[in-house]
Amino acid sequence: MEEATGLEIELYPVASRTTAVEALNSAQVDLVLTGPAEYVVMKELSQPKIVVAWQRPDYFAQIAVLADGPIRSIEDLKGKKVAFGSVGSTSQHLGPAQALADFGLKYGLDYEPVIISRNVAAEALTRGDIAAIGLNFGHLASVREAFPDKAFAVIARGRDLPNDILVARKDIPDDVFNAVRDAFAAKGNELMQAVLTGEDNQKFKGGFFLTDVTDSDYDYVRSMYRTIGVETFTDFVN
Repeated sequence: MEEATGLEIELYPVASRTTAVEALNSAQVDLVLTGPAEYVVMKELSQPKIVVAWQRPDYFAQIAVLADGPIRSIEDLKGKKVAFGSVGSTSQHLGPAQALADFGLKYGLDYEPVIISRNVAAEALTRGDIAAIGLNFGHLASVREAFPDKAFAVIARGRDLPNDILVARKDIPDDVFNAVRDAFAAKGNELMQAVLTGEDNQKFKGGFFLTDVTDSDYDYVRSMYRTIGVETFTDFVN
C-alpha cells in the first residue's frame, strides 16, 4: 500500500472488534479492514466511510447434512437441531440462519439452533446428535477433507454474501481517502498479489477490489441480524 499510495502505512493490530471501533473514534487508526457483520455495527458506532470491498469468490452460506441421512429437504429440519459456528459470524451463523429463513424456517422456532465449533459439529452430525450444519463453501470443503469416509449434501444455499470491506474513519482527510481508494482501483492486481502472500488470505484468491460499494449493499446483513432476533446494531452480538 505504501508503494501504491505514496503514503506512509503503519500496521496497528487490535485485539477485538470493539477495540477497532475505539481506535477509529479516537483517531488512533485511519483505516480498518472488517467483515460484513462487523461493518454494520461499526457503521452505527463510528460512521466510517467505505473505501473498497475485498471480494471473496464463492463466499456464501450453506446448510449441510449427511447425504445418506434422514434429512432430505428443508422441511425435514423442523423440530431438529441445526449447528452454527461462531456467534455473529457472517458465513457460519448469520448467513446460514438467513438461508433457512429465506426458505421459510424461523430461527429458534421451527428448529433449535446450537453453537458448536465446526469439527465438533461435523462429528455430532455423523453421530446423529444434530440434523445439519450451517457453514460456508470453504468450510464444507475442509469438513469433507477431515471426514473422507462420510458423504455430505447441501440442502440450502444462501445468496453470495456481502464482501469484506476496508473503511476509513469519518474525518479522514480527503486526499488520504482518495489516494487509498484510487490505489485499489488502479493497482488492484498488484495489491491482490501482495494480499495473497502466505496461506491465511487465500480466501481472496480470484477476487477483486470493488470501489462501487455503498452502505445499502449491507442491508442483507442487517436482515440477518433481525433473523436471529437482533433489532439494533450498536453492539457486537458475541
